[in-house]
Amino acid sequence: MEKWMIYSKRADFAEIGKRFSIDPVTARVIRNRDVVGEEEIQKYLCGTKEDMYSPWLLKDMDKAVEILEQKLAEKKKIRIIGDYDADGVNATCILLNGLKRCGAEVDSEIPHRMHDGYGINERLIEKAKEDNVDTIVTCDNGIAAMNQTIYAKELGITMIITDHHDVPYEEDKAGRVYLVPPADAVINAKQRDCAYPFKELCGAGIAYKLIQAMYERLGISAQEAYKLLEFAAVATVGDVMELRDENRIIVKEGLIRLRQSDYPGLRSLMYVNGIDPNALNSYHIGFIIAPCLNAGGRLDTANRALSLLLCEEKSEADRMAGELKALNDSRKLLTMRETKKACEILDKSGATDKVLVVYLPECHESLAGIIAGRLKEHYYKPAFVLTKTEQGLKGSGRSIEGYSMFEELVKCREYLDKFGGHPMAAGLSLREENLEPFKKALNENCTLTPEDYTCKRWIDVQMPLGYITKELIRGFSVLEPFGRGNEKPLFAEKDICVRSLRLIGQNHNAVKMMVEDKNGCQMEAVYFGDAEEFIGEVHAGSVISALYYPSINEYRGIEKIQITICGYKVEKNNIYN
Repeated sequence: MEKWMIYSKRADFAEIGKRFSIDPVTARVIRNRDVVGEEEIQKYLCGTKEDMYSPWLLKDMDKAVEILEQKLAEKKKIRIIGDYDADGVNATCILLNGLKRCGAEVDSEIPHRMHDGYGINERLIEKAKEDNVDTIVTCDNGIAAMNQTIYAKELGITMIITDHHDVPYEEDKAGRVYLVPPADAVINAKQRDCAYPFKELCGAGIAYKLIQAMYERLGISAQEAYKLLEFAAVATVGDVMELRDENRIIVKEGLIRLRQSDYPGLRSLMYVNGIDPNALNSYHIGFIIAPCLNAGGRLDTANRALSLLLCEEKSEADRMAGELKALNDSRKLLTMRETKKACEILDKSGATDKVLVVYLPECHESLAGIIAGRLKEHYYKPAFVLTKTEQGLKGSGRSIEGYSMFEELVKCREYLDKFGGHPMAAGLSLREENLEPFKKALNENCTLTPEDYTCKRWIDVQMPLGYITKELIRGFSVLEPFGRGNEKPLFAEKDICVRSLRLIGQNHNAVKMMVEDKNGCQMEAVYFGDAEEFIGEVHAGSVISALYYPSINEYRGIEKIQITICGYKVEKNNIYN
């Protein structure tokens, strides 16, 4: 089910528009994103890298820098242990590039998704000891590695944890007891006693902060640190972090640098995917670049993606980028097949559960999270997908608003071997005999109401088509980059008559229309969704209410205003009858 809601947040939009030279509609959208006050609006519209927070505000940053300074002076061997997704790979790349620039003897190890699972483990620690590694620096993992940290310390290894995931905790009579590993330094803004103003940096964002602080301490120009922002930007969008506050600046600045990147790997990744660097935006990162980087860790090894990011030769970068694209294309086909299978299982039995749990024993474990996301969108319920591995069952979950996946897993920890994550996503492993008890506990603990299962589509403004101008559309560029927490503006209007429509696209996967509002304003429109379903419900002469976003469509040098319909409700089936 879907419910359309219109924001009713108040402000003097005309005054804001006048003060910042923007349209009042744009001012309303900014207010709808909870950006209030002159200082915050100024930062939203014009924030640059100079407006980013000092890395020294992060708890234990001074400890970590002091330790690394000492290790540099003593020429001790440092190993970075990252993660196999786009965030972890970019975080590893940032730390490798940054620490090498500082003069460190440093290498990296990324856990293998199939053989190691998520995060640092005993095998990686023992291997580090065998290789005479003195210090391990984690990135995008480690905050849940209590036993592993203790083991590394017992072997005499210095441990620095940099992570952004929620801090594990246990409940007792006094409340929550947070379980922070006893590392020599733990950098994670989500620690309760961390004073950092912004808590939503990704793993690569935290890694970037560490390198920023190291450069500052060693007298290396801040301009050199800024070169690494494009990796942090890819990771921020790829890990679906909220694009507000400092994340917005990271992505904004990172996109500027990506469009003229000095890194052959990133340039090649854009080239093989047909992306014009000058037109690059957050969509390309989230739906093309990051999935290609993720594909290495999903179907092969994340070292492919890391090698690409570190590559310095164009021909080699082109070859590796092509291989990653091919892997991602293969991943798409596998995902479609397994998602269809999951829906068939749920539709036969299970779709009525409060929390969806699907067991796909033959599914590649790396696809579980993507499939869980598809199920969450299709059924609008929290969804877990579990697969069979040599070590037992592994899986991932994706959530809806109002259901903290991490907190719910804490309540079921007796059935789990390992788990971690965020309110909206989580990973877990368990023994096969615990599958049904786990599923039962999840559903018995769930307190979601029928209202929670209604997907809310928030409308920025109910806006007649006649209000749309090219100047208004161009003015929306100040709202970019778009993404989670800073979604593309969504407008609505009712009583729109569909004058004509036809299927378009190579696979007939879109609908092209001419529409007219009640004031006689005609405009081209396009719908990208289930085109056959749309054609089955909407005919020439149908009157609809529509959610839409306007854009300027250029063809052979001629510019036309066009709306993209993002949702619709048929008001009247056919005015000609």
